[in-house]
Amino acid sequence: MRQFVELASILEPGRPPKTDKAAILIDAVRMVTQLRSEAQKLKDSNSSLQEKIKELKAEKNELRDEKQRLKAEKEKIEQQLKAMSTQPSFLTPPPAIPAAFAAQGQAPGNKLMPFISYPGVAMWQFMPPAAVDTSQDHVLRPPVA
Repeated sequence: MRQFVELASILEPGRPPKTDKAAILIDAVRMVTQLRSEAQKLKDSNSSLQEKIKELKAEKNELRDEKQRLKAEKEKIEQQLKAMSTQPSFLTPPPAIPAAFAAQGQAPGNKLMPFISYPGVAMWQFMPPAAVDTSQDHVLRPPVA
């Protein structure tokens, strides 16, 4: 009987212990069932949190890799920019027209003399991309009939 009284005092602390063995056992069974249910909920919650932790770690590693890739790309672009800024941003003057051609003005046979400029350099490369954009040409400059 003493053990039933201890069990009843544990189940409902602060209340006077019950003396009916059946009521004490019913309360004990109810408490054990409730605790098992709570334990299962906590296990389920723990496993879902562990899965979430794995997903977040994987995402963290992906973001870390992307950060390293972007950092390397940024450094590469900065080096290219630095290399471009150290090169002169102007072109050298064209070679002088030889005196024999300058005096003639035109070649024999009334053909025009070719204009000597920057040989082998396409000037569009030095234009800003906005100036090279041809997507609105049909609107800005309609074809002439």
